[in-house]
Amino acid sequence: MSAVLKINNLYKRIGKRQIIQDLSIEANGGEVFGFLGPNGAGKTTTIKMIAGLYRITSGHIEICGYSVKDNFEKAIVNVGAIIEEPRMYNYMTGLDNLKYYASMYKGISESKINDMVAQFGMQERIKSKVKTYSLGMRQRLGLIQAMLHDPKLLILDEPTNGLDPKGIHELREFLKYAAHQCGVCVFVSSHLLSEMQMLCDRVGIIDNGRLIKVMSISEINGLSVENSEVVINVDRPDFAAQILAQNGWQNIRTAQGAISAAVNHEQVPQIISLLAGNGVLVYGVSQQSSNSLESFYMQLTGGSKIE
Repeated sequence: MSAVLKINNLYKRIGKRQIIQDLSIEANGGEVFGFLGPNGAGKTTTIKMIAGLYRITSGHIEICGYSVKDNFEKAIVNVGAIIEEPRMYNYMTGLDNLKYYASMYKGISESKINDMVAQFGMQERIKSKVKTYSLGMRQRLGLIQAMLHDPKLLILDEPTNGLDPKGIHELREFLKYAAHQCGVCVFVSSHLLSEMQMLCDRVGIIDNGRLIKVMSISEINGLSVENSEVVINVDRPDFAAQILAQNGWQNIRTAQGAISAAVNHEQVPQIISLLAGNGVLVYGVSQQSSNSLESFYMQLTGGSKIE
């Protein structure tokens, strides 16, 4: 399908700080596009510019062919979104919130509201006031609200917050259905990399405000197992990492009682020999195939924390 969301040469400056730098992304109808990056990389800032909540310093964002900067009303009518957390009137019931939201659009019937409520399993609590809802229930209500007007672009920032495993599974299946069967472009940010690998068709990884890679999940799943995440249990992780760094190894990560790095499996004996030769006790070695989104992400970002 054609691109629903086009971001071209996007920049965002706040004060003297450059938050987003020359960012270009296209996301298509009929796909789930994952937007990933370390904490502070610029994900939420980008999402807020797409939704018109932040001004664009320079560059262009188009939704369904309409410029967010120059033709905001025609662009934003195609968008459903949950950014950071669902915004609801706490003193109203869930149902009244949905009816109020539906009144802003033409053609949203009460039967459609009821169908969506049933689809998300909210029937028992939909007539309770929102202030009595758990975070998971608020999240489900927010998703119903975001989808009521049949948006072409659905933007979700951490949509699994507050959901239990069953709720996460149901959300995944709903979003895949919305994309693959209804042609919606689902643009989602999450820190749950294993979940994103199951959900997304493609992912874009951002770091320090720059897009560093766009790749399909099918490509990641097909990566060679020669490049693997190697975890080595040692007696002195910090010292072991220092030894490897001094000998040209990069992106060595330390944890309690272990170091890890993405390397070719043929290099493992060389690493073990180097550590042992410098007096490091090696207790064990394990390898995780790099054909996981988490391993791919760690290689690209050097293990920066994703939130």
